[in-house]
Amino acid sequence: MKKIAGNPTVATLILISALLTGFGIYDRIGQFAGAGSAVPVTGFANSMTSAALEHRSEGIVLGVATNMFKLAGNVIVFGTVSAYVVGIIRYLFKTYLL
Repeated sequence: MKKIAGNPTVATLILISALLTGFGIYDRIGQFAGAGSAVPVTGFANSMTSAALEHRSEGIVLGVATNMFKLAGNVIVFGTVSAYVVGIIRYLFKTYLL
């Protein structure tokens, strides 16, 4: 049961973070909790939702989607590259040192 609980939990945290950002509550929680509110999943969801809300007046495609994914693009690229580098290091460590 523990193995299948992770993905729904992360999805729920993302949804709650996006909703709280949309209602303007997440920023107040961030002021109270400080860096504790910037955990990777909820902090990233907050950043994405904030970018979408900030540019909604420009339209769905050119405002929301374009500006929201400017932020996400950087995270996805660096996340993919760092995962690749860590995978190569792990492979080399496991193959040649063990």
